[in-house]
Amino acid sequence: MKKIFYSLAIFSLLFTACENPMEDIYEEIDANPSAIVGDVTYTVTDEDYEEFGLTYGSFNSEDEAKEIFPGFLTEKYPVWGKGSSALIEYKLYIGNAPGISDYTYADEYSLAVTDYPGSLENAVAFYQDENSADYIPATLEDNFTTAEEGDVVLAKYSQYVGETENGITEFHSADFAGAGTLLDYEAISVSGDQTWYGTNYGAKVTGYDGGTFENEDWLISPDIDLSSFPNATFQTTQIFNYGDPSGFSVLISTDYTDDVTTATWDVIELTNVPDGTSWDEFLSEEYSLAAYNGETINIAFKYISTVDDAGTYEIVDVSLKASGVEGETMDVAEFYTFDGSAWELSEDVYYLSDADFDSMGEGDDQPGEYNNFGSSISPDDYLPTFLSIKYPYAQEGDALDVIYKYYSSSSGAQLRGNLYTFTSGVWTGYESTIETTLQLGHDGTTWVPDNTIKYELTGADYTLIADTYRDVAGYSGAVGNLENYGNISTFNWDEDQIDAAINTVIEARYPGLEEGQKFAITIYVYDGSSHNITINYIKEEGVYVRNE
Repeated sequence: MKKIFYSLAIFSLLFTACENPMEDIYEEIDANPSAIVGDVTYTVTDEDYEEFGLTYGSFNSEDEAKEIFPGFLTEKYPVWGKGSSALIEYKLYIGNAPGISDYTYADEYSLAVTDYPGSLENAVAFYQDENSADYIPATLEDNFTTAEEGDVVLAKYSQYVGETENGITEFHSADFAGAGTLLDYEAISVSGDQTWYGTNYGAKVTGYDGGTFENEDWLISPDIDLSSFPNATFQTTQIFNYGDPSGFSVLISTDYTDDVTTATWDVIELTNVPDGTSWDEFLSEEYSLAAYNGETINIAFKYISTVDDAGTYEIVDVSLKASGVEGETMDVAEFYTFDGSAWELSEDVYYLSDADFDSMGEGDDQPGEYNNFGSSISPDDYLPTFLSIKYPYAQEGDALDVIYKYYSSSSGAQLRGNLYTFTSGVWTGYESTIETTLQLGHDGTTWVPDNTIKYELTGADYTLIADTYRDVAGYSGAVGNLENYGNISTFNWDEDQIDAAINTVIEARYPGLEEGQKFAITIYVYDGSSHNITINYIKEEGVYVRNE
């Protein structure tokens, strides 16, 4: 009914000799099915993102926005048709600052004790007067033999702070007598009915139970990591009672898991062992474990009894010690980059240490509580102040990649980072999510991405046109009419002159736009009556030409 009403109204105004004037009218109406033209600027809401299925509250790409917005606009503005436009403001994720992932996904290497130049003295860190950068490149070269140019490694090490002194460190001990138990040692019976057990005198085993029996029993230590204690020594206090000392032995393995029969065991040769004719206690000599530097070992006490000899034995205590360098140390981590031939300390990057996190507060919900950032502890709330304190003389434009530990409930512990730039006196983080816009237009069928800029000439623009063309040949009458009446008379301005004037205005108001940029320019004209008209332009080969 709507089409018929419009058709009759139009037909009553026509005085033509068309054979079927209604056919032309219907064709025109069908080509423009909607008579409503609208313009809107719309900001995407949190609810919209949820409806789009974008759980992070932003689009991942402009293409994704271009795919979603047409249907969204059709649903939101169902009666709008050709000529309608929408400028949509939305959040766009553009990713981390360039190069950040080189650091957050870097390999890590923690220096072993033997990597320190003072390791022969059992130093477990660089001395205060040693520059780590003088030693770490060679260490990385030895450990990353297939490195390629651009590879990055996070090197973690310790540095002595202040004075040091030589000392002795007992890093493993087992006082069975004091504990009255086997502590965390494992008792394994290979054969027989007897086994090791704990008493107030020590860890005890015997093959006698109203007679002598054949038994094989092992008492095995937990894993003992020697990587931080090179050149360590082993010592034990033992008691022998009426038994052949050959039925008792001390062994060491570097490959024990859970089967004593398949592991490889080295026997420690005990000296000055009592003859086993009475209760005798003796303290063994200190046996060197230098052959096991850097290894993880298990120490085993093995007991064997026979039907002819079933002595009783006890282990009072066990002690492992290492001479070392005593002093306060701090943990340090720095990035190194392989330049194709050597490892170099990475420039303009900083890795936050635990001490750095602590300096930002150690209370509840502060970075130092767990020494990491997280969803409830945003790095942007702390790092600008931290950097201003650490770099008080920063200059405008200084930039630094800052890498830090981050804990996410969904993905756990990880490394993250951002680029911070010193701008107007403040360290500002790179925005991985930006506010941007996408313009769409209705082509009569659907909404399509459209870069058209809609612009209506102002009084200043008409003055600009007059000033520009007043003395240009062929424009004097047109300019005079413009200045007299304040509009563009189509009786004085021809189409080429209007286009030239519009180009002047666009270049003045929007200089340097790229090829393909579109404009919808509204101008005030006189063509028998005074009214506004809109002319569409597109930039082709540097000139804005009509785009009807």
